[in-house]
Amino acid sequence: MRTMTVDEKKLRYMEYIHRETGERHHTNEEDMRQYEMLRAGDPGTVEESVRMFASGLAGHVSDDPVRNCKYLFVASATMACRAAMAAGMEPERAYNSSDLFIQRMDRLDTVEDVCQLRREMFEFYLKEVRAVPRRTPYSRPVARCVDYIYEHLHQRITLPDLAEQAGLTESYLSALFKKETGRSVSDYVMDRRIEAAGNMLKFSDYSCADIGAILAFSSQSHFIRAFKARTGQTPRAYRERYFEN
Repeated sequence: MRTMTVDEKKLRYMEYIHRETGERHHTNEEDMRQYEMLRAGDPGTVEESVRMFASGLAGHVSDDPVRNCKYLFVASATMACRAAMAAGMEPERAYNSSDLFIQRMDRLDTVEDVCQLRREMFEFYLKEVRAVPRRTPYSRPVARCVDYIYEHLHQRITLPDLAEQAGLTESYLSALFKKETGRSVSDYVMDRRIEAAGNMLKFSDYSCADIGAILAFSSQSHFIRAFKARTGQTPRAYRERYFEN
């Protein structure tokens, strides 16, 4: 199998031209500042990111101005997504948001529109980061369990499953999980299922029965009881009140 490499001759020529003309990219420290600010929830994040993108040092990856801007947008979306996750944003929400922003970007036709959408993307991630509860980071075993729960809400989740993920005994994990999250494993799992159900009721067209089945409730009556116990409303009443077209 042939190994693909960068054209060394072109690479050296670009380095020579940039030295002669004084052209350069942002330094890594300059480039990362906007993402470090995002991770910290700094209110100045958006303006810093706009300033950096407009500096002319972000990179030249296409001779077509719109395509160049779009390629750089994708790179920014990738970095912003990871910065937000590092700050505590739920990974699946962060990744899905990045995908949606890139899909929107792909339909745009001007540099101005792409730049405006990039601003909106940073505003969105900043808002998400600032909404993350400020807490002491979970230990590695508990963090693994939290991620596992989020990724397997559509399946039955048991304490033995989580203990295996964490590499701990069931009793020790149960005590550690309660200490760090303030909730038992079963309560935490149920809270996350209800949270996911609420979002699906507000933003999707799935029926209440389908949502209960997707989120691994044992029956429709179990879903209704659990949802009402935590929200004070049945799934149907919740959808009628909060559904967004």
